[in-house]
Amino acid sequence: MRSAEIGPLGSAALRILAVAAVYYAAAQVGLLHQLVRDQVTPLWPPTGVALAALLMMGLRVWPGIALGAFLVNVFLGPSLVSVLAITAGNTLAPVCACLMLRRAGFRNELDRLRDVLALVFLGALAGMLISSTIGSGVLVLSGALDAGDFWPTWSVWWTGDAMGILVVTPFLLVLRRARWPSRAGPGRWLEAVALAFGTVFVTLVATRAPESNLLFLISPSLIWAAFRFRLAGAAPCALVVSTLAIMAAADERGPFASDDVFANMVTLQAFNGTTALTALLLAAVITERDTTHEEIKRVCARLAEMVSRMEPGPESYEYPPENDPPP
Repeated sequence: MRSAEIGPLGSAALRILAVAAVYYAAAQVGLLHQLVRDQVTPLWPPTGVALAALLMMGLRVWPGIALGAFLVNVFLGPSLVSVLAITAGNTLAPVCACLMLRRAGFRNELDRLRDVLALVFLGALAGMLISSTIGSGVLVLSGALDAGDFWPTWSVWWTGDAMGILVVTPFLLVLRRARWPSRAGPGRWLEAVALAFGTVFVTLVATRAPESNLLFLISPSLIWAAFRFRLAGAAPCALVVSTLAIMAAADERGPFASDDVFANMVTLQAFNGTTALTALLLAAVITERDTTHEEIKRVCARLAEMVSRMEPGPESYEYPPENDPPP
């Protein structure tokens, strides 16, 4: 009896440790481009990792999020109490976002427009108010930030967490369901490779061209990805575009060459938000349209089958009819 119980417990512990490890690794990537106190960034990937883990594995993995958040902040926080408070905020935010999404009937496939809207408004914009408010408030109360820096820090924290949800969570949800396409021909593979290289090239040109604002050049790649590859193409493209834009902003290149950090942040987050919304909304609308089309085809096929069963057979037709009098 004891050995039978060790298996599920060990599996749950491994999942929690795996979530903590991925959370910590994602945090180290996010901290490469910090803006405030070495811990507030324009894109915070751990929030996307946390929400995706909760959606895929359930609320039981929340200790992994808490452990990962604690390990990240213990080396950054001004005091242990502050670290514990920030850890609580970083854990509560994705947990509350997950609960709100479940309440709204969210599906991990992101194949409906309502799922994308729920992820944007409930998961990203509403859920991340918790972590940004607690984190910024703790930094001010602990004396690590001046009171006047609360709202700038809060805005960067909130948008960074929200962008983590919009960019990283869809990518991980797609990655989990990814399968090697057995029916894809050479033309389809060539198109996918062309899309990948084209997106990277155009993004590099748009975000690093000196003294120019060519960010609008990214839109055709996002539309191409959504129309031809649905969410499987739109989510990775949005992640790549946002990452390259953040790198350009950190280096103050292209449209982010201004000396005003606030102006650069507004431009960057507006661009990243537009990129994520364009890719996700288009992919969801097109997938929903395809699903509706397939459902209509199935209904028509059933209707045709019913009509064929109701039609009388050839033997029921006689000419001249037996009961009619001869002319």
